[in-house]
Amino acid sequence: MKLHGEAAQWFHENLIKREVGEPARQYLKQRGITAEIAKRWQLGYAPDEWDAFGGWARARGYDARDLITSGLVKTKDETDSDQNQTSNLRPQSSYDRFRGRIMFPIHNDVGEVIAFSGRLLKNEEGAAKYLNSPETPLFRKGNVLFGLHKSKRALIEANSAIVCEGQIDLISLFEAGITNVVAPQGTAFTENQARILKRFVDEVVLCFDSDAAGAKAAERSLDALLQNDLIVRVVELPRGEDPDSLVRGEGKEKFENRVAGAQDFFDYWIEREMEAADVSSLGAKLQLARRMAETVSRVHDPLMRGEVVNKASARLGVSPADFATLLSTKPRGTAFSEAPDSARAQAAPAPRHDVAILCLLALRDEAARNFLLAQSWREILEQLPDAEILIRILESELHPDDSASLSAFMASLSPAEEALVSAWLLQKMPAAAEKMVEKWWLGIRHGVLRRRLAAAQNRIKLPELSTGDVVNLQKQILDLQEQLHELSQPAGAADN
Repeated sequence: MKLHGEAAQWFHENLIKREVGEPARQYLKQRGITAEIAKRWQLGYAPDEWDAFGGWARARGYDARDLITSGLVKTKDETDSDQNQTSNLRPQSSYDRFRGRIMFPIHNDVGEVIAFSGRLLKNEEGAAKYLNSPETPLFRKGNVLFGLHKSKRALIEANSAIVCEGQIDLISLFEAGITNVVAPQGTAFTENQARILKRFVDEVVLCFDSDAAGAKAAERSLDALLQNDLIVRVVELPRGEDPDSLVRGEGKEKFENRVAGAQDFFDYWIEREMEAADVSSLGAKLQLARRMAETVSRVHDPLMRGEVVNKASARLGVSPADFATLLSTKPRGTAFSEAPDSARAQAAPAPRHDVAILCLLALRDEAARNFLLAQSWREILEQLPDAEILIRILESELHPDDSASLSAFMASLSPAEEALVSAWLLQKMPAAAEKMVEKWWLGIRHGVLRRRLAAAQNRIKLPELSTGDVVNLQKQILDLQEQLHELSQPAGAADN
């Protein structure tokens, strides 16, 4: 990890300070990436030479094994996706993986550099436009979300993640003030990436390019996102536009309006399927119905599946019952297959990030635990689906400074829960725990109140409500809005 951090700084200095980085600086300037933005994201440049990085790293004491294991240098017999790149030097037995590329450091969720993505500066036949680090002991592409180390607080506050395809798209949105944004390391979500995202949000808004590839990327992301009970919506961008060009062209407010108006994924998908299909003949209509039913079969939530069946059958002009006969009795693919009981017993999924932080603080710091116990914690936490372990911690007689009480608490846990708590106990304790616990608790209260408000606002629109129900809901909405307003005030402001 030290090598990656030093490499990021070397690439960055090439871009910011050295003559070799001038073409990259000009390119980024054209894309709206200023020097200040490049510094904030530690963007860099890899010179178009076979041994520029390797020579620098060896001079700092790194040996060939370090460099090859890191993925930053490769051996001559490795397959090279950009082997046709030109250079003045002939490669020796090992050479730089990244050459002539703008470098985007990839961080883990605590901000440590673990890999890189490089964009080719000059378009060359046979060379990949984007090149990622290979998988290494530090980096598994399917386990990392670009930008998460900067956006995780905004994700929790918004309870929604805007997902775009590219690093420049993400940087442009973030710098415009739209900070609840991440990007997968590829064009579709993996299960692990979706599981990570579920720790922070309940909703994902896909913001991929408007071309066919973008639509396919959205569809490929669906299984993993639904498997993790994420609500999925889609922003349909104007043809030829991407998030970067749109936010620079029309500004933050208009882009946020697009996100607010994002379609439910299945509304978007059904319309695309209907537009692309010829349903003039019975055979073609049946083929379309079967294709749509195959996708609907992936939805494991019965209420959501019923709603999608109604929408799809209405657009096809068939009854929901007839359409339902086409559905698989068991969702296809491994994404929704049931795991064996033994596997489920061993699994102890970590709770969402804010809950996990509070678990850590309540386990390790007496003042933080006392702060939580002084709040109306049960009322709030029982409204969160994955806060059971935090409730257990607060219900217990545990005292962080008393090893006997800790041992008694650990003995009450299942093996999976014990493994999870043990991992928290081994983590480095953050500084200013009492101040941190107040901030994270405020964020959780804010999120719970927002969800209750949204539910009440949706319910009041139902036509079958009585006058009394409407009046009660109006009072509830006003009360929730007042509570949210009070939470948003700076400390002490309400007393002035």
